[in-house]
Amino acid sequence: MALKPLHDRVLVRRVESDEKTSGGLIIPDSAKEKPSEGEVIACGEGARKDSGELIQMAVKAGDKILFGKWSGTEVTLDGEELLMMKESDIMGIIE
Repeated sequence: MALKPLHDRVLVRRVESDEKTSGGLIIPDSAKEKPSEGEVIACGEGARKDSGELIQMAVKAGDKILFGKWSGTEVTLDGEELLMMKESDIMGIIE
């Protein structure tokens, strides 16, 4: 099933965090935080101004992004957990 976000919404796949600390300690699943990095899967066409003019999206499919801890709504698509969020929830693009 395909899902195309509308307006200024973005579909994101979380990037899994490391299971070890830099010192080599293994982090159990119960202590892990959900990662705040992800990869953009799909984007809407952008928001519209009151005049009807389209505001282009700053992100595109394939971009690695950083977003807020509580950003987005969890969506399950074909058994995969994804996030649907507004573009304004994205803090930056990781290059």
